[in-house]
Amino acid sequence: MRATSPAVGMPERLPDTSLSHWPHVSSGSAATDFSVALLSAFVRLGVRDVVVSPGARSQALALAAAELERLDCLRLYVRLDERSAGFLALGLAVETGMPALVIMTSGTAVANLHPAVLEAHHSGVPLIVLSADRPVELRGIRSNQTTVQPGIFGVATRLCEDVPAPEGDAGEAADAANRAQRATDAALGRHTHDPGPVQLNLAFREPLSAAVELTQTAVTGDVAQAAHAFTPAHAFTPAQELEPAIEVGPQPGTVVIAGAGAGPSAEEFARAGGWPLLAEVSSGARFGPNLVVAYRELLNHPDFGQAVTRAIVFGHPTLSREIPALLQREGVEVLVVAPFGAERYNPGHRVRRFVRAVVASSDSVADALTVEARRWRGRWVITSRELRANDPDVTAPAIDARGITRSELAFLRAPITRGMLTDAVWAASWPHDRLVFGASRLIREADRRVPGKKISVHSNRGLAGIDGTIATAFGIAAASQGEVEQRSAGTTRVLLGDLTLLHDVGSLLLTPGEALPRLQIIVGVDGGGSIFDGLEVAATAPSTALDRVLFTPRRVDLAALARAYGWEYTRAETRTELEHALTAAPTAPAILEVPLAR
Repeated sequence: MRATSPAVGMPERLPDTSLSHWPHVSSGSAATDFSVALLSAFVRLGVRDVVVSPGARSQALALAAAELERLDCLRLYVRLDERSAGFLALGLAVETGMPALVIMTSGTAVANLHPAVLEAHHSGVPLIVLSADRPVELRGIRSNQTTVQPGIFGVATRLCEDVPAPEGDAGEAADAANRAQRATDAALGRHTHDPGPVQLNLAFREPLSAAVELTQTAVTGDVAQAAHAFTPAHAFTPAQELEPAIEVGPQPGTVVIAGAGAGPSAEEFARAGGWPLLAEVSSGARFGPNLVVAYRELLNHPDFGQAVTRAIVFGHPTLSREIPALLQREGVEVLVVAPFGAERYNPGHRVRRFVRAVVASSDSVADALTVEARRWRGRWVITSRELRANDPDVTAPAIDARGITRSELAFLRAPITRGMLTDAVWAASWPHDRLVFGASRLIREADRRVPGKKISVHSNRGLAGIDGTIATAFGIAAASQGEVEQRSAGTTRVLLGDLTLLHDVGSLLLTPGEALPRLQIIVGVDGGGSIFDGLEVAATAPSTALDRVLFTPRRVDLAALARAYGWEYTRAETRTELEHALTAAPTAPAILEVPLAR
């Protein structure tokens, strides 16, 4: 966690200086005028996605967002549940790299954002919460739907401002623009190199809104005139521009580890230095000639794991016990590459060196071509491939010229296993697609087995919770398939377990009037939380108690659930049915149910 709390208070209004050109809207409601100025400033700063949950106190913000959507200045999404709204905004920001705004009313509505804010905090994802509140005179006297909202997210926010209720003064438009600038800068980590969530707590007095009709010129203004007022919003400065990249020299026994969020730079670094790459499935680095898929098995083998003398870590490894065990072992030098964030990956508090960026030295590049380095790298890569090649879920009987045999037919009709499911989903996903994993057994199964492929994979691994998986995937799908800035011509697939689906079932609710993305939710149904069957206590505790409080068996008719929420539905019980369901690209949100043995 970050050691210090964010600044919380009610600062004096900022002077109207370089922002004096901002238009002053007079609608008859100071709440509406301020909301229009604030959202217009965010639009000028490059923010394009806004998620609204309905409520009375936030009506001025919501109606201003609707007006800006009418002018094609932003993309508006409406969600009834604030928890779904928060994770939808998280998914939008993950895909675009820009903060999404989340608007909600006062009271428990704000508290429902906490899971998404925590995930954004620990993942370094930009997110801006615009929470409506009562004015100061209505606080602390048990007014309806009123609690202490400033600082409600604690140390998880990069900036928290408690904004006084606007009164209609001429300088308030500039004040709103200044706050939008600070919020965007803080969310992107432009000055701190620590991106994450921000809260602007906005007090409003009655009248809480008024009708307003804007023009696009009033919102976007003159670009040249605005240039001196704002530096264009963008992600933080690359790490190597803040401080020189550390050159890493050759050393026998070196491995490169890539956890969630590592990105392709981890693969590039491993390839340049000629080192084995132990990349998790959600790392963004699971590809390339140095990839070691079966890293768990090899780390547990003394000829491999015990031979490691140095580990260079990118991202946030969360999917195995073997990685943190290696990094805490005596005699292993650990270098953690942390391009952004104040919170550093440090298992067992054993890491002694953290750097922003690394590069393989010229000596390392030359050493990668030596016999010794090639032998070290080759042992890891080849042994890993041999282990995977012997997997019965992968090895299919060859179909000869005489046609299909009984064994071949049995192979195609065999019940689906977890390995078969993860392999099929991975094989069906390509660079133009998006793949999202829930925090269940299936992501760990995929991490153990799927081969290298350079595709876009995401999982909420900041806190590795099952919260909001569907909403996050919906945000990724919506942002990647947008009509104006289309990043993906394919399908967003979500692979999760049945409990993860049920935990976020409210996010299945589709909003009339919003574009429906190509989104396929693939649910591995084993009747409960079978991931807990792997706990050590499962060998000694009463099975009835384990089932009741950990496995938590559930039986839900997913076909009826899909029908109730207006989703397409398919069920696959064999390999043939699964492959057919995955290759038939959905044209609307769809649920694919896949029964699995516990």
